[in-house]
Amino acid sequence: MEIVRITDTQGHLINADLLARAETIHRHLRPQIPAPYVERMKEVFATGAEMAVAVEAGVPCGVVVFRVTINTMVGKKIYSEDLVADPNTSVKGVGRFLMDFLKQEGRERGCASLELESGTQREQAHKFYYREGFAIKAFGFKQPLV
Repeated sequence: MEIVRITDTQGHLINADLLARAETIHRHLRPQIPAPYVERMKEVFATGAEMAVAVEAGVPCGVVVFRVTINTMVGKKIYSEDLVADPNTSVKGVGRFLMDFLKQEGRERGCASLELESGTQREQAHKFYYREGFAIKAFGFKQPLV
């Protein structure tokens, strides 16, 4: 398995073909992403997000969308917006492979922590995050504006 970057570190698209091929996997987690997918993801990348894909024998099997930010509470951190393994793949360990990529990326960029949010309904994902050494640090609150 290998990691193939979809964007560079500034969020510029560098692999449009693989981005399009990864759409089906990404939609397992985020079916609400508006079409056309590639155009919407370009908008997300323009705000500083980056994306990488786990690939096995030329076939995408996992997606991670992340950004490196600096805030007043933590300082510099790597934040995972989306991490999803293809539920139809026979490849084992895709989630851990993507998580290891994020940890290494964060260390190389001088981040103090790796952070993410996970919907309360995603119990299987929570088990994975606990196994990966994550702890719940806060409640997240949301209020729709439209």
